[in-house]
Amino acid sequence: MRKIRLLVADDHPVVRAGLRTLLSTQLDMEIVGEAADGATALARALELRPDVVIMDITMENMSGLTATREIRRRLPETKVLVLTIHDSEEYLRQMLEAGATGYVLKQAADMELAVAIRAVHRGEVYIYPSFTRVLLGELAQNMEAVRHAEQDDYDLLSQREKQVLRLVALGHTNRQIADQLFLSVKTIEAYRARLMQKLHLKSRSALVRYALRKGLLDDQGLQPMNHAA
Repeated sequence: MRKIRLLVADDHPVVRAGLRTLLSTQLDMEIVGEAADGATALARALELRPDVVIMDITMENMSGLTATREIRRRLPETKVLVLTIHDSEEYLRQMLEAGATGYVLKQAADMELAVAIRAVHRGEVYIYPSFTRVLLGELAQNMEAVRHAEQDDYDLLSQREKQVLRLVALGHTNRQIADQLFLSVKTIEAYRARLMQKLHLKSRSALVRYALRKGLLDDQGLQPMNHAA
């Protein structure tokens, strides 16, 4: 029996080690390569041509979104299964649009991952079952905020505000954002409060979804800038 050849892309060594242990019990699967960032994932996929890439979303050098898009464009026979901590409808939508055919939450990997791998390998779409209910609930709660966000003019935001928005969407804490931008935590808190007010949003999750709709998770979603405020 030919085994399903897997490439694991995750920036945490502990996660990769855990996946090796978990999947070693599956007789029909083998891990043929690993990657700690999106750029390496793309390079290893082109080299190894795995059947399925298990892809994290937020990684250095190249995001999982961009890596997924490039892998699917250049290796259409290779499937991408997202394994992530992000239980957000916008992350799901963005990854599916990039070409992923599966989406599993890390906290459910021990129960769902092997099933999901086999499903996407067969050409099916696999979404973590209870995730659909979560998405529907979030969608209903934030419809008004979404309508307001869609009406705003993104170009009215300053470049710094767009940068903070992107880092929030990538899951960084206020402290992490402050360290990256050489600003104080209070300044970042002020930027976030200003963003919420300008975009008519009422929660952090709504802010994240707005950022993702604007393509800020994509590596090309925001031009680099200097550290001047």
